[in-house]
Amino acid sequence: MKKLISILCVAAAIMLAQNSTFAQPNHSIAFRALWNNYSNPQPPQEDWEKVFNDANDRGVEIAYGRRLYKGTWLMVPGKLGTAQYPRTLRKKMIANLDLLLHQNLCSRESFLNPNIHVGIGGTWDFRPTRFDFNIPFGVGLNVRMAKNFYLNAQTKFRVSLDNRPAWHHGLGVVVYFGEPDRDNDGVSDNEDRCPDVAGLKTLMGCPDRDSDGLADDEDRCPDAAGLANFRGCPDRDGDAVADIDDSCPDLKGPVATMGCPDRDSDGTMDADDECPDVKGIAAMKGCPDTDNDGITDAKDNCPRDAGPAATMGCPDRDSDGIMDKDDKCPGDKGPASTMGCPDRDGDGVSDNDDACPDKRGDSAHKGCPDSDGDGIFDDIDRCPDKPGVSRLRGCPEIKKEDKARLERAVKLVQFETGKAVLLKKSYAVLDEVVKVMNTYPEYSLNIGGHTDNVGGTDMNHDLSHRRANTCYDYLVSKGVAANRMAAEGFGETKPVADNNSAAGRAQNRRVEFELYVK
Repeated sequence: MKKLISILCVAAAIMLAQNSTFAQPNHSIAFRALWNNYSNPQPPQEDWEKVFNDANDRGVEIAYGRRLYKGTWLMVPGKLGTAQYPRTLRKKMIANLDLLLHQNLCSRESFLNPNIHVGIGGTWDFRPTRFDFNIPFGVGLNVRMAKNFYLNAQTKFRVSLDNRPAWHHGLGVVVYFGEPDRDNDGVSDNEDRCPDVAGLKTLMGCPDRDSDGLADDEDRCPDAAGLANFRGCPDRDGDAVADIDDSCPDLKGPVATMGCPDRDSDGTMDADDECPDVKGIAAMKGCPDTDNDGITDAKDNCPRDAGPAATMGCPDRDSDGIMDKDDKCPGDKGPASTMGCPDRDGDGVSDNDDACPDKRGDSAHKGCPDSDGDGIFDDIDRCPDKPGVSRLRGCPEIKKEDKARLERAVKLVQFETGKAVLLKKSYAVLDEVVKVMNTYPEYSLNIGGHTDNVGGTDMNHDLSHRRANTCYDYLVSKGVAANRMAAEGFGETKPVADNNSAAGRAQNRRVEFELYVK
């Protein structure tokens, strides 16, 4: 076991000798007063306070530490103190030397920084000489008092292979030192913006090769002394454009032309300007184009009105080959036959005047044809694809059998007494109305609700209105477009029979269906 303590000492010495103490990164020294408990280190569970009450032996500790990675440290504590073993009851002078792996649980800058540690070590008695191998482990707490200066408290239990376990309680201080300075420029790595290159303290450790007061890593021209407002670059011609960005570094010029002269101040440098004394635009190589039509004023027959090159700069807004001054529709492309106005169907009638702009027709009838040959031209024909009669605005007559269906519906659509609820037998009747609507898609339908004179006028009007709407909703549910129908209630105002008889009142309680062409 004596060899072990020697090995620990050699390991610590090698670690210390790797570099000079203050050149190594992140070292620490700790000083602690110790209270040791060898007499009663393992009391019964109910009497744990003896761990502290029986710590009657005293000692001192000095510990060196070296940071391995972030909060992980290698610690070498040396201790000198007294011990009273329970078997001999005699106090002895002892020495301890340990090698510990120490882990801080918070950053070093934290006010409170708990830690844990574990390692190997030994105890050496002076009289008689005796060595004991230990496995120490414990916990501690650092309290930050100032930068790199901490109060420290720790408790450690030492497992003994010679049946001499013990508690060591310590209280003291920890000092950190040896901040890293990899480039040896006198600025610690923690404050050095360029920790791998030697530099100046005034520039936080960064170099300045051209000595212009700007660090090389911020200097756009690190080898040529320059000005701070140009990020370290010179400006020989004093035109406020740094030489590195100046296309003419010896001739004054504005920023817009990269430091080159521009007599007419149009943003095109004189060397590239075809009109250097007249302000123009870059697209025209510095020449003016007042109407912005891509033709310079010198070559434009209409310099104030934009136009294509084909007409020497005069306008033809719709590009139909007819100049605006001769074009009746200058904003819409069209043929010469309609004086520049569109004529989609090519019938010689411009779309503006053509009632049927997508069908070739007769100019005498606003450009419309008679598609169904019924003598009614499409501009007034509501059914242009079906031969019809003028009375119905060109739509076909309703067949007798379809009229009969509507007349039956008037007689057979029935509701629950005093309600707007259809009787089930009325569904089939309304389905016949649906068929008629599908047969004549050009027609619309008026649905009129009527009642007899039994009951109040307002009540009858409301009931008739609701019954008409019930029929309307049913037809919509069967696929008839809502915009093809209108429903209205007339109450008792339009009787078709005498309300003084039951038969007459029965006829007056009805819903009428009338087809019409809008």
